[in-house]
Amino acid sequence: MLDIELLQEGLYLMVFGMGFVFVFLTLLVIATSLMSSFVGRLVPVPAKNEDTLPGRAPAPAQNNDDDLMVVISAALHRYRQRHRR
Repeated sequence: MLDIELLQEGLYLMVFGMGFVFVFLTLLVIATSLMSSFVGRLVPVPAKNEDTLPGRAPAPAQNNDDDLMVVISAALHRYRQRHRR
């Protein structure tokens, strides 16, 4: 009879603990959702940039890809010279 009572107390404790965690997580999700909607109302929506036309991709920045490739190649060459097998 002692084993059955011990098993029942363990099950009650498990159900109580899982219920407590479930209620806590539910309240946490509700609080997070409410805070998110509250902050969403306080923060203004950023204005759209009028420089870009809708439907057109913005112009690429003036990157000098050739210079970048030269620097990368030089760094790779130097690395390989120092770390030979």
